[in-house]
Amino acid sequence: MEMAIPMNNSIITAPTFSANPNNPTRRSFSLSSPHLTTQFFGGTLSSSLTSKAQFSLSKRNPIVSFVKCSVSEATETATERRSKLTRRSDIRNIAIVAHVDHGKTTLVDAMLKQAKVFRDNQVMQERIMDSNDLERERGITILSKNTSISYKDTKINIIDTPGHSDFGGEVERVLNMVEGVLLVVDSVEGPMPQTRFVLKKALEFGHAVVVVVNKIDRPSARPEFVVNSTFELFIELNASDEQCDFQVIYASGIKGKAGLSPENMAEDLGPLFESIIRCIPGPHIDKDGALQMLATNIEYDEHKGRIAIGRLHAGVLRKGMDVRICTTDDACRFGRVSELFVYEKFFRVPAETVEAGDICAVCGIGDIQIGETIADKASGTALPAIRVEEPTVKMAFSINTSPFVGREGKYVTSRNLRDRLSRELERNLAMRVEDGETADTFIVSGRGTLHITILIENMRREGYEFMVGPPKVINKRVDDKLLEPFEIASVEVPEEHMGPVVELLGKRRGLMFDMQGGAEGTTLLKYKIPTRGLLGLRNAILTASRGTAILNTIFDSYGPWAGDISTRDLGSLVAFEGGTSTSYALCSSQERGQLFISPGVDVYKGQIVGIHQRPGDLALNVCKKKAATNVRSNKEVSVVLDTPMEYSLDDCIEYIQEDELVEVTPASIRMCKNPKFSKKGR
Repeated sequence: MEMAIPMNNSIITAPTFSANPNNPTRRSFSLSSPHLTTQFFGGTLSSSLTSKAQFSLSKRNPIVSFVKCSVSEATETATERRSKLTRRSDIRNIAIVAHVDHGKTTLVDAMLKQAKVFRDNQVMQERIMDSNDLERERGITILSKNTSISYKDTKINIIDTPGHSDFGGEVERVLNMVEGVLLVVDSVEGPMPQTRFVLKKALEFGHAVVVVVNKIDRPSARPEFVVNSTFELFIELNASDEQCDFQVIYASGIKGKAGLSPENMAEDLGPLFESIIRCIPGPHIDKDGALQMLATNIEYDEHKGRIAIGRLHAGVLRKGMDVRICTTDDACRFGRVSELFVYEKFFRVPAETVEAGDICAVCGIGDIQIGETIADKASGTALPAIRVEEPTVKMAFSINTSPFVGREGKYVTSRNLRDRLSRELERNLAMRVEDGETADTFIVSGRGTLHITILIENMRREGYEFMVGPPKVINKRVDDKLLEPFEIASVEVPEEHMGPVVELLGKRRGLMFDMQGGAEGTTLLKYKIPTRGLLGLRNAILTASRGTAILNTIFDSYGPWAGDISTRDLGSLVAFEGGTSTSYALCSSQERGQLFISPGVDVYKGQIVGIHQRPGDLALNVCKKKAATNVRSNKEVSVVLDTPMEYSLDDCIEYIQEDELVEVTPASIRMCKNPKFSKKGR
């Protein structure tokens, strides 16, 4: 099917795909226009006399290897002549962006090993960049991190970024430091929701993009489909002609191989390194201008204090130099650079001077904040501030009021809680903290439930003890209309479980707008669904699909209020007496539902000990002991107990409702009824 679009009194026919009869592996684009010059990935279409131009793309013939990347050429012409800026050819600053679990960190591992960052006999763990304990346990990247490698006299600064949509603020922040991105896409799944988000942000910055089709060694890999889907995504996001002319590299991060075609893979990542040097432009700098460096990340060291990390935009920074710290509201203060570091291989290395274009770490400015500019002392001006998208979910943090308060935690007061949350704001740009209804309650807003859950888990491990309420969406009111956030949810589910999943998403006010056949007998469903409907959905969808469904979400936009949504049908089992649980009491209690506790566990009045099998809460006694009599029985009655359900922190936060709280301590996670609601009920 062809579509005609009028443009400048001429008709442009949209590109159509057709099979080449001479070679079935080749696919052809065709465009019709009397006057047209357009660029696509892998070539240029030009026609001024003929009415139709043909363009062929072969997956067998690596024609892309001979294409000069027009991104780097186009961005170097008119703009640079006007501003008299120069580009450094000995440095490349890149960010690796992708959807979660598409292999970013594994690819960085292979790049570091092949660049001889480590000794041949040095033993290194997998996912070297995921240095945080929480990142290793969950298998995801949470914080963006810097490293660098050297390739043919060129220093390549690499920033590994998170893939989960809840940590999109980390990606938005680091895009200020780079000139190009490696967009990693899974060779089976193709572009996913977070792929769209990170690509949109990179294109808005005008960055060059190299597409890496990763995991090409998977048996069900479909590289041609993935490249076409990625190209369509570029078009949907209104990419320029130069950005659409992207280089495609096929790679296997775990094997450390890359190539310009799936059939012609090199034995190392050489084609990937060459593409970075050729297609990503060097940093755009004003070498002789006044000093300017935007602080895009903050780290803390016990000996050096606060460390500001960022890219030097102009001038030269020296150790011991007096500087001016500027903010966007023209407020300035002065400071001195006590120590200076650059990234070499996997480590921070001391440096005496840093020239514009390089990424460095600055010590000595104790009150530096993310988004502030380190500038020349005499004539320094601020760079534009970093802007990130607004949060969509909020939760209430309060001090622990349970009878077990202070048993396990070190920091239990509201002052401790306030100080810790204020420190989090210094580094986490996408998070907001406001005062709650009482002096010991704080409203924490983030990009999603996982965003806030990671903060809760970190605080718990640091020795904090507190309570959190259920997640709530942040609504807006525009022109007296109530708007709520909507997200795009993509669910990959086997065909035999598709019915229950579709029914579940329908109950959550989800609207299906796309359904595709996925790989390996699965179906890919795409829904537009209110964020409220996603709260508590992950466990429900795993239950409906017997643990086989994969759910991914990304924020879309604000829309009209979708109506009431019921997220939980069953009530809770609540202990009405404190003490230690007994086998005798649990044996009769388990007939009422599924229990969370085992015998010998301390409980208190109001604690949630299980899930009721019917709607509504049920109060019961799990501490009741068997009455002792003076009559001897001939036979002891053995008690058979079901295995209690183990709920993680994420599960508990998904489970609780408006009148319930999660008690978080370093050693335990409990759920309880909110005493404020029981007082209101009376």
